Amino acid sequence: MQQRKVPKGDVFEFARAAGLLGVKKTSDVIPDCHPLPIEFCAITYEILGLAIIIKVEVHTIYKTGVEVEAMHGASVVALTIYDMLKPIDEVIEIESIRLLKKSGGKADIQAPEKTIQAAVIVCSDTISSGLGVDKSGKAIVSKLASFGIETTHYEVISDDFERIQESTKLLVEKVQLLIFTGGTGVSPRDITPDAILPLIEKRMNGIMETARHYGQERMPYAMLSRGIAGTIGKTLILTLPGSEKGAIETMDAIFPNVLHLFKVMEGNAQHP
Repeated sequence: MQQRKVPKGDVFEFARAAGLLGVKKTSDVIPDCHPLPIEFCAITYEILGLAIIIKVEVHTIYKTGVEVEAMHGASVVALTIYDMLKPIDEVIEIESIRLLKKSGGKADIQAPEKTIQAAVIVCSDTISSGLGVDKSGKAIVSKLASFGIETTHYEVISDDFERIQESTKLLVEKVQLLIFTGGTGVSPRDITPDAILPLIEKRMNGIMETARHYGQERMPYAMLSRGIAGTIGKTLILTLPGSEKGAIETMDAIFPNVLHLFKVMEGNAQHP
């Protein structure tokens, strides 16, 4: 192999080409994998005696990881080598495929050193009057818990301008993260952003731009959300959609990355 004298051709180069194709075509054969942009792919070999160690490194700038793409590419490389060598070695075998390292994803985001306490406010005339059941607020509380954030205050209020402002002014003195769900659409009673915006000291437009972009890839009406984000003092305010699905998708889009803000405000990290 090292001397490129295998009858079927250059094993390493054929396998490398097959592996690159395997990485790019992963979504075609793995049902739960989505097509994504491959920014970089490298396939290297290490020969240890009669063993060939195949390493595949894949990079992307996207909202999901590429470990499956890398392992699929490695399996295609291994199978290509197997196919080219089986005529001259009947006992050749593929031993194992595993993930060696993954970096740059959500797991690399470090939580703030300071404990974060949160409040979740559900804005809904229907739910506050007892004619509906809250699902989005409870889903947000559950999501926050998965990031180690304690929800110390949970409340359902009506879509009332003054009440929303009163809750905001009261809670920014008690929590570091204040999340509203509901009232971010375009119906006459959707007034949550309108009530909170005059109180915001620093707007964080990129947070909700990220959330809307994430949602738009899943539901064509996500662009109609008027959710806003910003800070009052050292409290981050987020306004999420009222639907359970919309609230969860917004959380998925911005957490845990948004927690970096607290490290910046603590003076333990640089602002982008």
